[in-house]
Amino acid sequence: MVEKKLIGKITHFYPKIAVAVVELEGTLNVGDTISIEKGEEVVEQVVDSMQIEHKNVEEAGKGESIGLKVAGQTKEGAKVFKIIE
Repeated sequence: MVEKKLIGKITHFYPKIAVAVVELEGTLNVGDTISIEKGEEVVEQVVDSMQIEHKNVEEAGKGESIGLKVAGQTKEGAKVFKIIE
């Protein structure tokens, strides 16, 4: 069974470079599978890399804002879920 856990929301999106700023409410690691959802729009992807203050990090936690390369288009306010299998 696949379970989804809310871990954050998108506070800004840069469409030209397909990077989202995510305000985290939980822990996220490189290699985790996430689902970015807003209305009918859903983007599922594996976290390949993320950055804090333009530095690559392997893990980020609650209260941190990360830069995340997104595999599609999204919008501010979209919810980010970690997929747990």
